[in-house]
Amino acid sequence: MPRAGRRRAGRAWAALAALLLPAALVPADASASAAVALPAATVLPAAPPDAVAGDWAWPVGAPIRVLEPFRRPATRYSAGHRGIDVAATAGDPVMAAGTGVVHFAGAVAGRDVVSIDHGDGVISAIEPVTAVVAEGDVVRRGEPIGAVSAGGHCTGTCVHFGVRVDGEYVSPFLYLGGVPRAVLLPLAG
Repeated sequence: MPRAGRRRAGRAWAALAALLLPAALVPADASASAAVALPAATVLPAAPPDAVAGDWAWPVGAPIRVLEPFRRPATRYSAGHRGIDVAATAGDPVMAAGTGVVHFAGAVAGRDVVSIDHGDGVISAIEPVTAVVAEGDVVRRGEPIGAVSAGGHCTGTCVHFGVRVDGEYVSPFLYLGGVPRAVLLPLAG
């Protein structure tokens, strides 16, 4: 086979492997990992400039404990979890995850919500939050936008953090850089 033909064949195999590899990495019991797995056909959106490589900040302080992960709904109106729930205490400060302009600050369905337009079609929203910002305010990554308020849908106190790109919900982990790594310590004794 001529050298050019081998290169084309090699590129074709590489492209095929890139398409099939994500499907091979999904466990046989996909329901157990559906909360964090992305479908093989998912096209990830372009991140806004300050979100490159997961450069957004967590909206609440450490320690970060994700109570409920993102679960992409099958259709626009299907069941799913369109964000992540993060443990928090009522009164704790809530910070802007990324730089942007406050898109909305007010009550929705009895819950206080703050949403931020980060540009390029990316909007984040967090609730329940008693806002210290108003619509049109410019906020920077890590800047206080309010405090965790009572209510919400968690058994304990938490905040729900969601991200939409051009109106479609995506996993906030794409912008946060994933879940902080757990450190395993030896048992005392």
